[in-house]
Amino acid sequence: MFERFSMVTGTTRALTHGEARFTLWCDAVPAGLVGTHFGVVHAGSVVLAVSTGTFPLQPGMVFCTAGDLSVRGEGQVLGVTHHDGGRGFFQLAGPAEERGRLRYIDGCTDSLLIAPQVRGEPCLNHLHFPPGVEQTFHTHPSFRAGLVLRGHGHCDGDGGRVPLLAGDAFHIPADARHRFVTTDSSMDVIAFHPDSDFGPTHDDHPMVNRTMVDGVSARHLTSIRT
Repeated sequence: MFERFSMVTGTTRALTHGEARFTLWCDAVPAGLVGTHFGVVHAGSVVLAVSTGTFPLQPGMVFCTAGDLSVRGEGQVLGVTHHDGGRGFFQLAGPAEERGRLRYIDGCTDSLLIAPQVRGEPCLNHLHFPPGVEQTFHTHPSFRAGLVLRGHGHCDGDGGRVPLLAGDAFHIPADARHRFVTTDSSMDVIAFHPDSDFGPTHDDHPMVNRTMVDGVSARHLTSIRT
């Protein structure tokens, strides 16, 4: 069932996808949290402090970092920590633009803000819903966690209609039937996906694909492949 909760410091949720473990957290990083951290700033002044330095973040910016992490300032942050799998690259992106760069469904658009380094790893997306959107009911094969960055709307699901305002965070379990709807306002959502069926693999990435030997891509030359 779709779950909405307010961005209150100290709020956490334990989430899973298969055997992978995740922790969703708001503002304050829980003590002892180990893994790769993904997050989005909703509002206010935030400084991300990691082992390599400190980085001021604006509303609408997202991050990925592994290892020790603290969030300083008076801003609102939604974070998800992946406890299993590889060590994520340090990345900052955004702020999220007015609309997504990729066409999605039912007039909505999407931008991939933090892309998976290897296919199957987590990612962060910016979903833009223009005014007057009534999405087709659909499901996802893994959970979704997100933050309403701007605007407002609501989510329809088997549990009824849930209003969504800027600053609301939410969790959608795997295979939960739902749709997002807007009326007089657009709505922008930053969504965390624990997995992806998109991204590079050892057999398919720009470097290997565009390395040519006598006009043949190294992708097809197993004798020289690492």
